[in-house]
Amino acid sequence: MAKLERKNLFPDTLYRRVVSGHLLYSPVVTVKGGTTVFVSGLVSRDREGKVIGKGDMAAQIRQVGENLKLSLAAAGATLKDLVRTCTYVTDIDEFFKHVDMRQKYFGEALPTSSTIGVSRLSHPDFMVEVEAFAVIEERP
Repeated sequence: MAKLERKNLFPDTLYRRVVSGHLLYSPVVTVKGGTTVFVSGLVSRDREGKVIGKGDMAAQIRQVGENLKLSLAAAGATLKDLVRTCTYVTDIDEFFKHVDMRQKYFGEALPTSSTIGVSRLSHPDFMVEVEAFAVIEERP
């Protein structure tokens, strides 16, 4: 079985996005070998379906991050295995006030990333939703 090879690439020809002293994402991630894990859009619901952090972007980012950790764990992955995220937010300016919370979950892997401002998510109380992709070593 081939070993997983991952590289985060930062071409000198591209701008490096830094907010509050944090490099936010890798422009390019390559992975050779492994199994791809796809995680559907996650919102700030707890296990019982209750919306966590109504009106509080940081609390919602935290809950989405925790839901992401649980989702990845179900597939045998961790946050370190993330290679791509796509984040939808209802207030992009508010979202970027909470870079430290975002980095707590995505900073170590530094996956490729898109952040998109939207007018509304699937419930009026949701402020953030994250889709994610990870790659893990193949298992026998």
